[in-house]
Amino acid sequence: MPVLADTITQYMADLLLPFMRVSGMFASMVGISAKTIPPPVKVLLTLLLTTAIMPLIPPVPVEQVFSVGTFVIVIQQLVIGVGIGFISMMVLNTFVLSGQIVAMQTGLGFASIVDPVNGINVPAVGQFYLILATLLFWAFDGHLAMIRMIVMSFEAFPVGAGWWNPENFRTIAVWGSWMFIAAVTVSLAPIVSLLIINLAFGVMTKAAPQLNVFTIGFSIAQIVGLIIIWLTMDNFTVHFEMQWERALQLMCDLLMVCA
Repeated sequence: MPVLADTITQYMADLLLPFMRVSGMFASMVGISAKTIPPPVKVLLTLLLTTAIMPLIPPVPVEQVFSVGTFVIVIQQLVIGVGIGFISMMVLNTFVLSGQIVAMQTGLGFASIVDPVNGINVPAVGQFYLILATLLFWAFDGHLAMIRMIVMSFEAFPVGAGWWNPENFRTIAVWGSWMFIAAVTVSLAPIVSLLIINLAFGVMTKAAPQLNVFTIGFSIAQIVGLIIIWLTMDNFTVHFEMQWERALQLMCDLLMVCA
């Protein structure tokens, strides 16, 4: 039975354009976007998910696959996918930033290791917080929530028929302020505790100038910083859950769907 050229073109469009949106999400999503994951694995995951959701997506209104109009639509799909995945990345960077704040306040910032996600040197405390946040992301089924959001995005913004307005991009940028607010909230207890310790050492320096407070205080600040990090571990899950719920609400608002 002969296969019409229009049928092949339509199938290629139905596969290519959703593939670009899903690949954009995986390129900026937590965990899967890490440099330690080989690119062929990412491509296979993207192709598998695209093939699974193709029956749920209406036919793409594209007459010619290789055209300027199709290229513009491809860019649109990439931007939508990257925008959705970038929100999850901001959630994890919240705790990386809080770990860096704690490390600099406690003097633990000298210990730095390579971040496999971003490929840069970060304090060990920030990397520790990043590992905990990543594990909580998988434990809270964050990957399933991201897949659900990308599937629902095809209903809110159909391929070739829907597009984000500038207000959506502004909403994502403004929501980034929550990253700094939550980071300061997570690191508030260590900062206040170390401030009290530094005030105590200031009083000791005034009372006994002969003491070498700089040498003693630096060591004690590191030890107390580790103890404070251990004591505040119970609140880590609570902060992550609150930040993740804010991110889910943001994605629901952008896609105009219910949480």
